[in-house]
Amino acid sequence: MKLNLTTGLVPTLNVSAALIAFVVLRCWTQALGRLGIASRPFTRQENTVVQTCAVACYSIARTYEMAGEDTEGNVPGSYKEPGIAWMTGFLLAVSFVGLLALVPLRKVMIIDYKLTYPSGTATAVLINGFHTPHGDAMAKQQVNGFTKYFAMSFFWSFFQWFYSGGDNCGFSQFPTFGLKAWQQTFFFDFSLTYVGAGMICSHLVNLSLLLGAFLSWGVMWPLISDLKGNCRHTRKQHEKPARIQGEDILVLDELHRNEVFARDNIPSWLAYTGLTDINMAYNYGKVALFILAAWAGKDSGVVAGLVGCGLVKSLVSISADLMHDFKTGHLTLTSPRSMIIAQAIGTVMGCIISPLTFLLFYNAFDIGNPEGYWKAPYALVYRNMAILGVEGFSALPQHCLQLCYGFFGFAVAANLMRDLCPAKYSRWVPLPMAMGVPFLVGASFAIDMCIGSLIVFTWHMIDKNKAALMVPAVASGLICGDGLWIFPASLLALAKISPPMCMAFRSTH
Repeated sequence: MKLNLTTGLVPTLNVSAALIAFVVLRCWTQALGRLGIASRPFTRQENTVVQTCAVACYSIARTYEMAGEDTEGNVPGSYKEPGIAWMTGFLLAVSFVGLLALVPLRKVMIIDYKLTYPSGTATAVLINGFHTPHGDAMAKQQVNGFTKYFAMSFFWSFFQWFYSGGDNCGFSQFPTFGLKAWQQTFFFDFSLTYVGAGMICSHLVNLSLLLGAFLSWGVMWPLISDLKGNCRHTRKQHEKPARIQGEDILVLDELHRNEVFARDNIPSWLAYTGLTDINMAYNYGKVALFILAAWAGKDSGVVAGLVGCGLVKSLVSISADLMHDFKTGHLTLTSPRSMIIAQAIGTVMGCIISPLTFLLFYNAFDIGNPEGYWKAPYALVYRNMAILGVEGFSALPQHCLQLCYGFFGFAVAANLMRDLCPAKYSRWVPLPMAMGVPFLVGASFAIDMCIGSLIVFTWHMIDKNKAALMVPAVASGLICGDGLWIFPASLLALAKISPPMCMAFRSTH
């Protein structure tokens, strides 16, 4: 939720979920053993089922920022303030349709076409590694690494809180490269969440983010800062995170895997409630947004477009995420029926936990403020797209359309080069989608992500085998520790307890 509301850039956390599931359940079974309570050995199939449930739960996290009548595009009666009851009901109504969308294609896509599904494969590599004769020693190292960096991240966030008693205060506003660079958001904000996310993401993604930061906050925004009065600014929005996938390869006994994967049939009348093939959630959501916004008109078109967009993206994204879990189940010999049940349980949990978590953030922090820390950046994108769908090109600032054409052409050309050029050249082509994120949220998080990437690169240079084993554990610990601190920080904010100090910097000239 923190990643959603600050940068909108969320790496695929399947590997982290599998690791945390292993840590918790292995500690639980060991504790039972010490108490004299007999329990069966913890298997990789159980690890896969719990990981599937956890991924289904966190995947429900969304933002529901639909502001009052002072926000452009909202008229009285067209919006609804966030509330636990109606948000939970809405999620329960829409989340289970996507759950069954790709079920009829699981055998074709995974067994017949042998599609890689990189995140699902990487998760299976980790789980199978835990449950081998040599896996206990490896798992012990990863558990120790996770625990160590989890504690370090949590207490570092706790320490930072004491110095953040005001606007632009604390380590998160430390002018690492000087005040001039700080004004353009070029600084290291000491966020271990983003450092951990950078360790999970590929080097290409992180370097693309940094390139986008230099292009936007280093070149474009300084050049057009004097034209701010001609630009459209909105305050409250609706958001959807970007997703980034991991990659790995695993070889197991093909016939046995296929037999286990195909033996549990799901009734066709239930499975064929929907069909799709790849995660096109963003594209389908945008199409729905433009159609509904234009159809509903100026009175309620913005809100109608955002609701339709969120609905379509939810359906498609959930079904695509399940296919990654099916790939993990295929490689770990886990029953698909068990995974469907786990996904359903996780979805119900997410439908309840996500609104509660969001309202905790919503009441404790200034969510949706473009000038603040909790920007919900993709909310700005989708709200302005909805306004564009209602008002047409006349809603755009001067020369905006020409810039759109230029960057659209660059994105198409870059993706064509990545698909058509030989691998030795295409791997150096930046990712346009990643480059676009710093335009919205600033350059500081791109620097954090690149520091994470630098840590991984250096670690691989020093000890490649150790790095391959420990990077997922360390990254997960950094993300979870910083994320856990948000809960007590939110409670302190709700109780009107402010940090005692403000650490800030100003020029002496």
